[in-house]
Amino acid sequence: MITVLEVNDRKTYKDFFNLPYILYKKGHPHNVPPLKSEEEDEFDPKVNGAFAHCESKMFVAYKDGKLAGRVAGILNKKYNEKVGEKQIRFTRYDVIDDIEVSRALIDRVSAWGKELGMNKLIGPIGFSDFDKQGMLVEGFEEMDLYVTIYNYPYYVTHMEQLGFTKEADWIEFEIKVPDKPDERIDRLCDLTMKRYGFRYLEIKNFKSVEPYFSIALNEIMNEVYYHLYGYVTMNQQQIDRETKLMKQIFIPDCATAIMHGDELVGYGFMAPNISEALKKANGHIFPKGLVPFIKALKHYDKVDFYSIGVRKKYQGKGVNAMILNRGLKNLIKNGVKYVYTGPELETNNPINNQWRGFERRQNRRRRCWGKEI
Repeated sequence: MITVLEVNDRKTYKDFFNLPYILYKKGHPHNVPPLKSEEEDEFDPKVNGAFAHCESKMFVAYKDGKLAGRVAGILNKKYNEKVGEKQIRFTRYDVIDDIEVSRALIDRVSAWGKELGMNKLIGPIGFSDFDKQGMLVEGFEEMDLYVTIYNYPYYVTHMEQLGFTKEADWIEFEIKVPDKPDERIDRLCDLTMKRYGFRYLEIKNFKSVEPYFSIALNEIMNEVYYHLYGYVTMNQQQIDRETKLMKQIFIPDCATAIMHGDELVGYGFMAPNISEALKKANGHIFPKGLVPFIKALKHYDKVDFYSIGVRKKYQGKGVNAMILNRGLKNLIKNGVKYVYTGPELETNNPINNQWRGFERRQNRRRRCWGKEI
């Protein structure tokens, strides 16, 4: 017998957040366990500013009395207003390999969506563009990232059997860092700086760049990424939270900011790859995960590429090349061998094309599914 319960007491709450650690047991070669505290904060209206324009419900499934699955539904009113649709989102979908458990979970979140007047279910997709989103459909043999979610291949089969079809795909790349900088790009960047009066912001520590995080996350990202699938503008509470999270993994050599006078023109943000450290932490930085986490930030030969953005009025003027060139020099200086991109929409050609000049391979693909309800 399959039972689906809404999370509304201590037991169902614990089961919801514990399921990934049960389903993907410690030592899984490719899964990177999320930090439990961050996952819980994502669904806490006091912490996550998205609840100013979102509603959410969490559900857990039991088969014959044993924990068998979970899913959360999200009503993102701001996004629905943006696209003029009546969508309900699902996220944190995890399940044993039993199609009937999946069906029961999807039916429950669909029913909630119908109660709210929605007519379409999409997912996995979270509260904002910074939330983890997209179901892995290619690259199951690849190590996951801090900012992504691993899932078993049978999840894809369940989606297809339940009548879901592709809404959007994100692709990811592994990029080999060259042995030395390209002198031609160096010269072009110097000419760009002289022609337009651009300069690099000197970044010594997080404090020196912290005031610009809000500008990057608010003004530039909202301008550049607003048209992309799933993107929703963030309020100040969300921006403050993301800035705090970035501070935890910030390394000066992994951040680049381009200025024109006192105006932030563009930015690029990377961070050391902490996948192995998170595997050792298994959901908790304290106490056992702290030492691996600190080591990962101090000694690294892989980095994750998080975000890049250039104000529209400065696009086409070489700013993107300046950001990549400075970042590349710092990676070479620090002995970094590989860069891993986060999920990039396959239709976002300006971002995808920036890697064409590098030795690269597409190593993962993630999907947002959708169906009428």
